[in-house]
Amino acid sequence: MLPLLLGANVDPTWDDPLRPILHAQRVEEAGLDIITVQDHPYQPAFYDTWTLANWILAYTEKLIVLPAVANLPLRPPAVLGKSAASAYLLSGGRLQLGLGAGAFWDAIEAYGGERRTPGEALGALSDAVDVIRAVWSRERSVRTDGTHYAVKGAHPGPPAADGNLGIWLGVTGPRALRLLGAKADGWVVSNMYFPPAELARGNALIAEGAEKAGRDPAELEGLRKLYNVAGLVSGTESADPFHGTARQWADTLVTLYRDSGMNAFVFWPEDDRDRQTDLFAKEVAPLVRETLGAA
Repeated sequence: MLPLLLGANVDPTWDDPLRPILHAQRVEEAGLDIITVQDHPYQPAFYDTWTLANWILAYTEKLIVLPAVANLPLRPPAVLGKSAASAYLLSGGRLQLGLGAGAFWDAIEAYGGERRTPGEALGALSDAVDVIRAVWSRERSVRTDGTHYAVKGAHPGPPAADGNLGIWLGVTGPRALRLLGAKADGWVVSNMYFPPAELARGNALIAEGAEKAGRDPAELEGLRKLYNVAGLVSGTESADPFHGTARQWADTLVTLYRDSGMNAFVFWPEDDRDRQTDLFAKEVAPLVRETLGAA
């Protein structure tokens, strides 16, 4: 199983211009491993996520940075792939590419993107994975066939040299989960939309997609599975472990790691962001690491 990653989300808001950078530095100083940045280019309150992600990489030293997830309808995959490989190499391997099919179609269309049906969005996502893989290759020239995205004699570069730059899909539907199993390197999902009781079903669909695609089962052991966990760390126990004590949080994350194969957890505090992030980093994370380290 992959080593555990623990992290936090940063909102890409610009009302206080340096706040996202300072928050990322706070997350790193607290000893967490990864930070995520949501990507909604049409949201007027947000920075451009790709620009912000690169600034976070520049102003931190150890954090993995994940756009969670890049908005495909507004980010052409060939250039997105080149951008990801560039940031990965320039940061010493600290970027991973989260990718999503798109949502909020009215806003996407208002920004010049193409409105897609669910089937079209899934097809575009599949095409995009193929394109990105191609532009990460060391081939002199690459071609892909796709209905929505394709490259025709494109010259790749820079390559994803060490093979550790991955494509993590933010998906929940059955067909999309099968696609993930067939083609992707990671899964990004949230407890708000995909509760813990559903994770076994999700894992089964991923495995089904991998088997149908003829993928080596050993590859699935290296699949990064990131669970966004929204809630609050409280001083009192709760029937909802995502609003409970640090010990409740730790026990829940350990169980999800062991029983559901989720190997990365990113905290989304519902309120009091700085204090809650500190509680997660200084009280929850050590308990999780201690428990798993003693197993």
